[in-house]
Amino acid sequence: MYQVVRKLFFTDCHCAGSVSKTYDELFAKLDTNKDGKVDVSELKAGLAAMGIKAEKGAAEKIISSGDENRDEGLDFSEFAKYLKDHEKKLLLTFKSLDRNNDGRIDFKEIQQSLAELGLEVSREAAEKILQSIDVDDTMTVDWNEWREHFLFNPATDLQEIIRYWKHDSVLDIGDSLAIPDEFTEEEKMTGLWWKQLTAGAMAGAVSRTGTAPLDRIKVFMQVHSSKSNEISLVGGFKQMIKEGGVTSLWRGNGINVLKIAPETAIKFMAYEQYKKLLSSEPGKVKTHERFMAGSLAGATAQTTIYPMEVMKTRLTLRKTGQYSGMFDCAKKILKNEGVKAFYKGYVPNILGIIPYAGIDLAIYESLKNIWLSKYAKDTANPGILVLLGCGTISSTCGQLASYPLALIRTRMQAQASVEGSEQMPMSRMVKKILRKDGFFGFYRGILPNFMKVIPAVSISYVVYEYMRSGLGIQK
Repeated sequence: MYQVVRKLFFTDCHCAGSVSKTYDELFAKLDTNKDGKVDVSELKAGLAAMGIKAEKGAAEKIISSGDENRDEGLDFSEFAKYLKDHEKKLLLTFKSLDRNNDGRIDFKEIQQSLAELGLEVSREAAEKILQSIDVDDTMTVDWNEWREHFLFNPATDLQEIIRYWKHDSVLDIGDSLAIPDEFTEEEKMTGLWWKQLTAGAMAGAVSRTGTAPLDRIKVFMQVHSSKSNEISLVGGFKQMIKEGGVTSLWRGNGINVLKIAPETAIKFMAYEQYKKLLSSEPGKVKTHERFMAGSLAGATAQTTIYPMEVMKTRLTLRKTGQYSGMFDCAKKILKNEGVKAFYKGYVPNILGIIPYAGIDLAIYESLKNIWLSKYAKDTANPGILVLLGCGTISSTCGQLASYPLALIRTRMQAQASVEGSEQMPMSRMVKKILRKDGFFGFYRGILPNFMKVIPAVSISYVVYEYMRSGLGIQK
């Protein structure tokens, strides 16, 4: 157990020699050939000479992280900037672990921090962690000991240790394009992952049910609204209530909720496999690799459950008495249109995953880093409001980029169910929308789509927290 804990909480880097020297002294010592820059081989040799046993690949990561001009080495300004930025992250991490703000980390604070990551450890295990970096044998770690131990450990590992920056499954805004959730090996081993997925799925179900009327008016406007048939938000709601009553506002919600579980499970399992295939370093996944793995996992999940997406659109748009339920809808589509009808709009749907996942991830990472560099002072934990804000903004931007493809997908899914609608491929539909409605025709229904974001996030967060508590997931 101790080895598992230590691998999670720290890295295998032990600084026998002091690194509490000024940057210029360190640079001069590392730059053995005196060419004004430190390359990978010099850094490896220098760390070894100082008695620092760095983890495999640490020197390469440090050089690549600080090498701004891409000359495969760090000059003094790059070296100093890297260490300065890295020390700030180290200090934030240290302060986050120092719960009582006494300037030292003890075994209780380590136990508490690990408990928040879902891993219970004994006092003995926590004390062994302390002993690995405790130089003065006080059974506590102060800032100098922490700094000396981790100064030449790549900064990316700190984010994995603390895991405050996890893009959480709490953000469910009713769309199925997001990057899947990630879990540590410890979470997988202890079974905590399925509790997280269950809490997220339940939060998504309640959130989608709460915002179903806005989702239905969005689909209604995507399919029926045009320059010649303008449908306002209020007017659309009046039409739907007049045709089917207040309960008709929730048409299509049943299958929208039902598809959460299989889609989440497939996406999670596929994501884990794609990460292993695409990762250039065992156990490490870079941002662009996460994006590629997430996009492929999303495509895999969507391919599998796509017939449910088509049925959701048909049930959302149905008139009173058209279908008696999900099975009746599936049976009529199969009988009247054949199996191919269950994959109408598949191409624009798959294409939409790429801009959504890419922009969502990039903006989330950028907002996170801006907060860390400009506003973090006493903790590496930004708090729930900052996390929700980053996630909401990034997800909304992703939707904005992929919305035209979502509109085309919905229209193609709905074609056969709209009276007098011409059956056409994606290219002809794009030309028709441009000709009749112009560029903004691709954004029909965007208003209710934006309106549902904040309530969806708020509802899912509250339900997620209650589910976490009920399932015994440590905060």
